[in-house]
Amino acid sequence: MAQIMLAGNPIHTVGELPAVGSQAPDFRLTQTDLEDTTLADYKGKKLVLNIFPSIDTPTCAQSVRRFNKEASERSNVVVLCVAADLPFAMKRFCGAEGLEAVKPVSTFRGHGFGQDYGVEITDGPLAGLMSRAVVVIDEQGKVIHAEQVPEIKQDPDFQAALAVI
Repeated sequence: MAQIMLAGNPIHTVGELPAVGSQAPDFRLTQTDLEDTTLADYKGKKLVLNIFPSIDTPTCAQSVRRFNKEASERSNVVVLCVAADLPFAMKRFCGAEGLEAVKPVSTFRGHGFGQDYGVEITDGPLAGLMSRAVVVIDEQGKVIHAEQVPEIKQDPDFQAALAVI
């Protein structure tokens, strides 16, 4: 269990992020067209999992914008923006913002994602949502970067994630 902060108050996740060097856990996430996607769909590409509580919060929205900009400048990289939001909300946000280089995906049918990646919040007002984290997976499915953001209102370390891709 990881302890993170929400506005200076401790909250917890179900576990820890996958360790760097480990095989990334498989997942089933739902895309904005309501089709499911799994880790195997990205074999041969570097994959950035930009994980956050909700697209409708300022810090989460900013991380999606930032990764969209960075992803559009790189080849062979896919950025999945992962939250418990419904696919409709994520599609609305990305469409309104003109964000096409990231893929918004939802955990609403893939309930195991939060547990397998150690990011599901277990207590406090955000219980049931995902914490803010970034996991980068290489072309063979190995974790090459993992960051659990200590204060949920804080941006992830974009430079550290981008350095490995």
